[in-house]
Amino acid sequence: MIAIDWGTSNFRAYRLSSDGRILETRSAPLGISSVEPGQFSAVLGEQISDWLAAEAGPVAMSGMIGSRHGWVEVPYVPCPAGRTEIAAGAHRLTSYEPSPIVICPGLSHRDTAGVPDVMRGEEMQILGAVDECGDGMYCLPGTHTKFVVVEGARIVSFRTFMTGEVFGLLRQHSILARLMDALDDTDDASFEDGVHRARAGGSLLHDLFGVRTRALFGELPTASAASYLSGILVGHEIREASPRGRVTLIASASLSPLYARAFGMFGVECIIPDPEAAVTRGLASVLALLPEENV
Repeated sequence: MIAIDWGTSNFRAYRLSSDGRILETRSAPLGISSVEPGQFSAVLGEQISDWLAAEAGPVAMSGMIGSRHGWVEVPYVPCPAGRTEIAAGAHRLTSYEPSPIVICPGLSHRDTAGVPDVMRGEEMQILGAVDECGDGMYCLPGTHTKFVVVEGARIVSFRTFMTGEVFGLLRQHSILARLMDALDDTDDASFEDGVHRARAGGSLLHDLFGVRTRALFGELPTASAASYLSGILVGHEIREASPRGRVTLIASASLSPLYARAFGMFGVECIIPDPEAAVTRGLASVLALLPEENV
């Protein structure tokens, strides 16, 4: 089969063997935000037409490609949900040949106040990792970080934190940007200092202004200010999510060590599966549950 994770910013495709091994991968900065309406079919053909010609198998896609701004809107499936519920909500594209294409739905959840939350794509990584990592809390850092509770191999609830997006806005467009040098490498000591500050239990908005004042008073070098800001945001996020004991961390190579360090400062152990293997296993497991006429 061909597994595709098609998000807002990036397109990632994986050609899999019959036993689920990744044979070949491809990626491009062709997320749905950079594809004109009506052009998804053409972009897909440009990226994997040779795989399709070689009869690489059915195609299963997840991520923002199933949003209202994607190829076709696939309604969210409410939590609690696992592979069976997601397979039942999958959408078969009938307008594309030569290979069957299925777009998987995302998930929705409402908090105790009834406010809705949503995800598209992360659920596949979780379902692909759950057989290896088990139930418990999962963390998927990024532009919009997810903290997810899994019970009985089903996603029962989750919360989204706009940590990555807020970091980018503050780093580039706020008054704090004037005090920061370009962020190339993370200053570990300053990042940890920011996490410690967040752990103390103060106000996030007050702690953010402290980035400016510490720099003004010469207590925080401009080369380290972005790392300190990152630590504050990640620390407040973890404190609010309140993980206990152990977390499964599904993250990129750049974010994984940062989050593992921050979790360790909260006394939380991390299990870190391969994120690419997780998403392909998740898509393959859902595809296996679809009726034969859909694949």
